[in-house]
Amino acid sequence: MSTKNVNLLFVLALQCSVLSGQLPPLRPGKLPQPTPAQLRWHDTEFYLFFHFGPNTFTNLEWGHGTEAEELFNPTALDCDQWCRVAQQAGARGVLITAKHHDGFCLWPSQFSRHTVRESPWKNGQGDVLRELSEACRRHGLKFGVYLSPWDRNHPQYGTPEYNDVYAQTLTELLTQYGDLFEVWWDGANGEGPNGKKQVYDFHRFEKLVVQYQPNAVIFSDIGPGCRWAGNEQGTVNETNWCTLDTAGFGRGATGPPADTLQRGNRYGAQWIPAECDVSIRPGWFYHAEEDNKVKSPEQLMNIYLQSVGRGANLILNVPPDRRGRIHPNDSLALTQFGALRQKAFQHNLARGRRIRPEHRGCLFFPARVFQRLTDGDTQTAFPIGACVLDLRRERQFNTLVLREYIAEGQRASAVEVDIWENETWKKVAQTTTVGARKVLRFPDTSARKLRIRVSDGDWPAQISEIELYKF
Repeated sequence: MSTKNVNLLFVLALQCSVLSGQLPPLRPGKLPQPTPAQLRWHDTEFYLFFHFGPNTFTNLEWGHGTEAEELFNPTALDCDQWCRVAQQAGARGVLITAKHHDGFCLWPSQFSRHTVRESPWKNGQGDVLRELSEACRRHGLKFGVYLSPWDRNHPQYGTPEYNDVYAQTLTELLTQYGDLFEVWWDGANGEGPNGKKQVYDFHRFEKLVVQYQPNAVIFSDIGPGCRWAGNEQGTVNETNWCTLDTAGFGRGATGPPADTLQRGNRYGAQWIPAECDVSIRPGWFYHAEEDNKVKSPEQLMNIYLQSVGRGANLILNVPPDRRGRIHPNDSLALTQFGALRQKAFQHNLARGRRIRPEHRGCLFFPARVFQRLTDGDTQTAFPIGACVLDLRRERQFNTLVLREYIAEGQRASAVEVDIWENETWKKVAQTTTVGARKVLRFPDTSARKLRIRVSDGDWPAQISEIELYKF
């Protein structure tokens, strides 16, 4: 039976919930749902961020906009190497700072005189975005761009005319470099060379993205495609709703408070899931003095579990050095992180194992319906209250992964996991929301049978996959 038709079983599923004493409170109306572009974004899960530009050569984090174009001159830029490192880390895409706050454009924009065209790199004939976008296509990676609205160099910043300039530069990125999966806006809004601040016309900018890149999601404090997670540590709260209320909020200083961004709003009006950003180093741009401060594979794994493992996406910054290459220390950490993660999720103990409802009142459903939960296909789902997984024999495990069928909204709000021990059920773990992916860790446990109870939620939660691991 197609997942699209699974709601035909809704009344029967409610009967099962009643029999198990778990009739969930019903909300009138339709739950917010992701767009097709957002669903593809959720599937991307983990990607790299490249902060690169004049700051790489001045050792600054925020440039002043007065840096001479001659400073930008990477000696051995290799975007294919960037992409190889991304693949080894298990990333599915990359984004780059096409223009940071200093206003320097990594492409020869026709609307600025502070670009790679004015630099000595490749005698002014270079285009970093062209090289990276083409490398992404060669390596099968998605490509996205960061374009800072703040511009400390452009003489028209702080005037109504600057919105025209920004719209024109944005249009260059949207039309000249192939498909984009994400457009990244931060909320920085400081002074320009004239000492003024800009009133951004974000509605206009959003319309351009929709017009030229309808499959791209827009990142900002309030989306509309995905939201900032409220910190730069790469983590999100264990309770993480993909829905958010944005009325009355803006970007930057006027955005929602950090605790709201961390959790979302359970009954939020819009689907705006969390994206967690963090740098592999203390800084966001390359600094030689940080070469020995690269996060370890174990630290990266912990960040992954607290971001992707809590239903968010993870964007990990890896700054290229002054050569235009990923430093060996970063590359090694990322390669080992990729191997660590691959090994951890290599052997799914639940795959293909027998699963049944806990209460006999649900047994009028064919057994194959429940096998959707362990068939390895995230596009098959079933609304459950409680189910029992039989591993056939006693096995050791310490990690449960749940996936919710979010195409029809996010519903689960409380989950409990029990094992069958000494002829009774013993609780070993519990959590709150599930979302696109929930990785639930607990001490090493041995058992043959597990019970998973989705004990609270708006309408029966549709679980698409149950996975079990030992790592």
